Amino acid sequence: MAVGVLDGKVAVVTGAGRGIGREIALDFARAGASVVVNDLGAAADGSGAGRVADEVVAEIRGAGGEAVANYDTVATVAGGEAIFGTAIETFGALDILVNNAGILRDRTIFKMTEEDWDGVMTVHLKGHFCCTAPFARYLREHDRRGARILNFSSVSGLFGNFGQSNYGAAKAGIAGFSRVLALELTKYGCTVNTISPGAATRLTIPLLEGRGESVSEEDWTRSPAQIAPLCTWLASDTARSITGQIFNVMRGTIGIMQQPAVIRSFQAARPWSLEDLDRIMPELMSAKQANDERAKRDGTPEKL
Repeated sequence: MAVGVLDGKVAVVTGAGRGIGREIALDFARAGASVVVNDLGAAADGSGAGRVADEVVAEIRGAGGEAVANYDTVATVAGGEAIFGTAIETFGALDILVNNAGILRDRTIFKMTEEDWDGVMTVHLKGHFCCTAPFARYLREHDRRGARILNFSSVSGLFGNFGQSNYGAAKAGIAGFSRVLALELTKYGCTVNTISPGAATRLTIPLLEGRGESVSEEDWTRSPAQIAPLCTWLASDTARSITGQIFNVMRGTIGIMQQPAVIRSFQAARPWSLEDLDRIMPELMSAKQANDERAKRDGTPEKL
């Protein structure tokens, strides 16, 4: 396999047996990285287990790359430590962590159970913590520089999506988690960025078809492969100065997303009264609307 921008790097990609994670693992390997292909092999709702990671490892090795499978769950501290341990034991180091593993249990709030809520929050939000914590400690203890963490959020959490309060809450939490990590790890030369992807995968195809959208395998703008190049680029030395950002990748577009910020504010010289709020709230809402319109206009994709 040709030497690439990730030559000599070691990467862990969670949920890499299928979909977006698989494409990232393959692209990392093509770029020269040694890859831990993690996948529990569960169904879309998180139930069951299998050895789908083996297929990706075989594909990478068949192309001349280096890879090893790992079947541990991201949903426990022990699982996260075991995933990290596989990288250290097999390749002697770890430079790149991609927190991609996830499940779906879609329900409206009227039908959602505690199990539905906890299952999604555990795999997504807690899973990011479980895999990141041992890696972060390793970077500090060994003063290993130039590391990369890529976390996966979603427009379901950043914009909202009907029937996905559990998934949306977890994905919004991941965006917040990532902002804090970027601050905490910058002194160790580690960048932390967030991907908000859109692609046709086994998790999303039923949703797309439920909305009456047809999905063609020939449509590259719906393929999970479109996510991988950005991940490889962000994991490379070229992106050493980019951290704490959210990138949206979907339907053939790449965009950078707006972070939470105060758009307009007022300061009072006394405790707020209802009359004060009657006066300033229309001003605040008007500023919000103008900001939304400007962001929509500026965010319209430009043709290359």
